[in-house]
Amino acid sequence: MIITQSHTLPGAKGRNMLMDLTFEETNPHAPLLIFVHGFKGFKDWGTHHLVARYFAQNGYRFLKFNFSHNGTTPEDANDLTDMIAFSENTFSIELEDLQYVIDFACSGSVIPAAQSVCLIGHSMGGGISIVKAAEDKRVSRLITMASVASFRNLWHKEIEKQWKLAGVLNFTNKRTGQDMPVKSTLLDDLERNPGRLNVLARAADVQQPWLLLHGTADTVVLPSHAHDLKAMQPNARLVLIPNADHVFGATHPYVQQDLPLALQELCRKAVDFLKDV
Repeated sequence: MIITQSHTLPGAKGRNMLMDLTFEETNPHAPLLIFVHGFKGFKDWGTHHLVARYFAQNGYRFLKFNFSHNGTTPEDANDLTDMIAFSENTFSIELEDLQYVIDFACSGSVIPAAQSVCLIGHSMGGGISIVKAAEDKRVSRLITMASVASFRNLWHKEIEKQWKLAGVLNFTNKRTGQDMPVKSTLLDDLERNPGRLNVLARAADVQQPWLLLHGTADTVVLPSHAHDLKAMQPNARLVLIPNADHVFGATHPYVQQDLPLALQELCRKAVDFLKDV
């Protein structure tokens, strides 16, 4: 039987992160995968629960979590309501959060300890996962889904001057229509850490087996990002999913019982990769 356990973990600046672990009850020591969501994402978005079940059914533990400053709260984990926290998020904060999650997974203090973990990062979470894989050898494998090759993918360079002057820039959530403020401290973080937060440069440092998955119809993060990452790390395995968009056919909310076809194909490719390395 597939079961899901819920856990709470302190994250950056003392903010709690909600997480859940899905696995086959008879296989509590299965290899562990950590899912890293993207910008304006959260652990319970759309099809993420079905993806968790898919991997559990194929012999893995699947841990997904909310970044501490992603805009959700422990009281409202299914929507982005905390705009103060969201506005204060940075890439370094997310890397700190991911460090805590990997520590949790490998410590054995609450769940059976993982000797190593595989990161599965989507979009911005893919960039975070690339950086973390390059610097943390407990990451034994890396899978990225529609990953950015630059953290500046979300905006045009020419708006940065005005963003700094105003101190904040609003990003529109196309799903809800809400304006989501991001402080210019995000830019400050990039400028203070140009080496660490250069996704392309860190891609060259990834030594682990790496599967690069991207949809050919992605208009949010163009497929060129995948090709750029592959050029920086020739050992990565690049798989393009024909006609797949940025979320591989998923929506939020998602009420169907089966994964969309593009996401099914992605999951099959991921399992094949995990069993092959």
